[in-house]
Amino acid sequence: MAKLTELPTRRVLKALARAGWEVHEGGKHHKLLNPNLPGALTVPRSTPLKKGTIHAIIRAAGLSVDEFLRLYR
Repeated sequence: MAKLTELPTRRVLKALARAGWEVHEGGKHHKLLNPNLPGALTVPRSTPLKKGTIHAIIRAAGLSVDEFLRLYR
């Protein structure tokens, strides 16, 4: 399993979009919806995102770290 470091919010959002999540603008957070999955993800606008926050986002999106990093690159 690859290790995560702090990552820019914009690139994290692009990786999630490649996984099928649609980004909706919000106030202090971005809201992401996936038509194939129930619920929504929230991603803070702060950048860079800390690795604990990224792990929580990946887990909520139903991805593994390796899958996320493949989409990230």
